[in-house]
Amino acid sequence: MAGVEIRKKLPIGIESFEEIRTEGFYYVDKTLMIRDLMNSWGKVNLFTRPRRFGKSLNMSMLKAFFEIGCDESLFDGLAIAEETKLCETYMGKFPVISISLKSVSGVDYSSACSMMRAVIGNEARRFETVLMGDETFTETEKGLYKQLIALDSSGQNLFSMSESTMKESLKTLSALLYKHYGKKVIILIDEYDVPLAKANDKGYYTDMVELIRGMFDQALKTNESLYLAVLTGCLRVSKESIFTGLNNPKMYTILDANCDEQFGFTDAEVRQMLDYYDLTDYYDVTKEWYDGYKIGRASVYNPWDVINWCDQLLTNPNKAPKSYWANTSGNDEVRKFIRRMGNGVTKAQIERLISGETVQKKIVEQLTYNSLYDSIENMWSLLYATGYLTQSASPVGDVVQLTIPNEEVRGIFTSFILDLFEEEVAGDGAAVTRFCGALKAGNPSDVERLFTEFMKRTISIRDTAEPPRTKCIEMGGSFCRRAERGGVSRVRKEVKENFYHGILLGIIGLKSGWDVNSNRESGEGYYDISAGIEDEGIGIIIEVKYAENESFEEECQNALDQINKNGYADELKKDGMWKILKYGIACYKKRCKVVLQQEG
Repeated sequence: MAGVEIRKKLPIGIESFEEIRTEGFYYVDKTLMIRDLMNSWGKVNLFTRPRRFGKSLNMSMLKAFFEIGCDESLFDGLAIAEETKLCETYMGKFPVISISLKSVSGVDYSSACSMMRAVIGNEARRFETVLMGDETFTETEKGLYKQLIALDSSGQNLFSMSESTMKESLKTLSALLYKHYGKKVIILIDEYDVPLAKANDKGYYTDMVELIRGMFDQALKTNESLYLAVLTGCLRVSKESIFTGLNNPKMYTILDANCDEQFGFTDAEVRQMLDYYDLTDYYDVTKEWYDGYKIGRASVYNPWDVINWCDQLLTNPNKAPKSYWANTSGNDEVRKFIRRMGNGVTKAQIERLISGETVQKKIVEQLTYNSLYDSIENMWSLLYATGYLTQSASPVGDVVQLTIPNEEVRGIFTSFILDLFEEEVAGDGAAVTRFCGALKAGNPSDVERLFTEFMKRTISIRDTAEPPRTKCIEMGGSFCRRAERGGVSRVRKEVKENFYHGILLGIIGLKSGWDVNSNRESGEGYYDISAGIEDEGIGIIIEVKYAENESFEEECQNALDQINKNGYADELKKDGMWKILKYGIACYKKRCKVVLQQEG
C-alpha cells in the first residue's frame, strides 16, 4: 500500500554485515568499534565476550570496512561515516583474510583437522581469481597457493593439506596477498577458541593446542606481511597455551573499558529498537530478563535475546519472556558448578546469587580449557567469562563482586538446581511414597513435616531488597498474573513461588499411577499442581504461596480462596474424581505451612 513504511526485518541468526545492510534488516550501529580499534592500536587484538554477543557480526563488519574493493555504501548513514579522515585512511585499503573457527568441532583430531583444512581452503579459494592469474608469482609461490586450495601441480584435487602446511597457511596466504596487492594484510579470526573447547571435550586437546599454536606463531608473530590482526573468543586462553611468544597481544576482556559498548546492546539502543517496532510498553520486562551484563564501564543487554524477544512479540504480543540464549548451548558450565556444592561451592553462596545478592571472588583471567574444572576458582572465573555471572561493582584488582545478571540466567541456575534435586529425590523412593501417601490420606501435618525435610535437601529462596522498577505489563499465560496485582513485588513473589512449585512437582511427578499436571487451565484460571488417582476417585489440587514476612496462615488461606474462587478443581470433578483434596501450601526459606480443605 502506498505511503505505508515497511519496517526492517529482525536479523535472527544473520551474522553477515553485508546481508544485514543490503537485505532490509535492522542494524544496531557498532561501527565506532573501528575508530576505537584504530585509535587504541594493537597489532594483535583479542576480544573475549560471552556467546551470542555480536562477535561474528562485528568481525564481518570489520572485513566489509577494511577489504580492498569494499562497498562503501554499506556504511552510509552509520557512525563511522562521520569519521571522514579515518575512512579516507583505512576504508577499502587492505587485503583481508577472514576465517571463523566455530565449525572446527570434530569428534576426534583427524576430523577436526579436516574441518580446519576446509576453513582455510575455502578462504584461500576466495582469492583464486587474482592469485592464480598473478604472473609475478614464482613456480614455488604458485605451488604454495595450490597446496592451500588442495590442488596438485596440474590443478587436480588430489591431496589434503598437511599439518605443517596448515600451520603455515595463514602466513603463506598473507605473503601472497601482500606481494599481489603491495599492501600488508589484516587477519580476522573469529571464535578462535572453539576448536580448543571441542578438543578438550573429546580428548585431543594437546594435539589441537599444538596445531593452533603453530598457526598463530606463524601468522601473528613472525609474519612480516601482517598489518593488523583481530581475534574473538569466549575465553582469554593462557598465553602459555597458544599465545607463546606473541609480543604483548592487546586484550579486550569483559573487565576492560575499551570498546566496552561495541558488543551487546546498550540501554539506549534497546529503547530505540523497541520504539521502532512499537514495543516500548515491554521495556521493563526486557530489562528484567535480558539486561545486567557489566562489560568494562558499560551495562549491556544480551543482543541475541533482545532480537529474538522482539521477533516473538511482533508475532504474539501476549508472549511471555523466556530464555533464548540458554538454548544456544548446553550450559555445562552451570551444571558442573551446581554439582560442586559441598566442594568449594556452598549452598549459602548459591542462595545469595539466586536471591540477587553478590559473592566476592578472585577472578583468573587466563585459563586453559583442560584446567577449567580443576579448581573452584577456575569455575567461578569461567562462569564470569561466559556471562552466567557478572560484576556488580568495579573490581578491586582481580577481586570481583559477582552476581547473576538477569531473570533469564537466574532461571538457568534455578532449573539446574531443581534438576539436581529431582535426581536426588528419584533415588529415594521411600520418601516419595511417604509424602504422596500423606497427600492422598489428607494428612496436612505429615505433608508439612515431610515437605520440610525435602526442602532441607536443596537451597532456599531468600528475601532481598529489590531495586524499584515500574510496574510490569499484562502479557498473557502464567506471566499475565504477575502484572496488575502489585507490580514488580508481585513478580518477585511469584518467582519464589515458582521455585517451591518446582520442588513439589519434582516429588509428586515421580509417583507412578498418578495423573499429575501443572499450570493447566481449569475453571477461571491456571492451577499450580493437580493429581488424579483414577482408580480411587481421589483428586488433589495444590496452590503454592510465598509467605513474605512469615505470613503462613494468611497465605495458606489465600491459596485456598484462589482454588475455590477460580474453580481449579472443576477439571478433576469432570474426570470423575469424587473426593477432592485442596491444599494451600505457604513456604518461606526452608519452612512451610500446609492447610487442607476436603470435598466428598
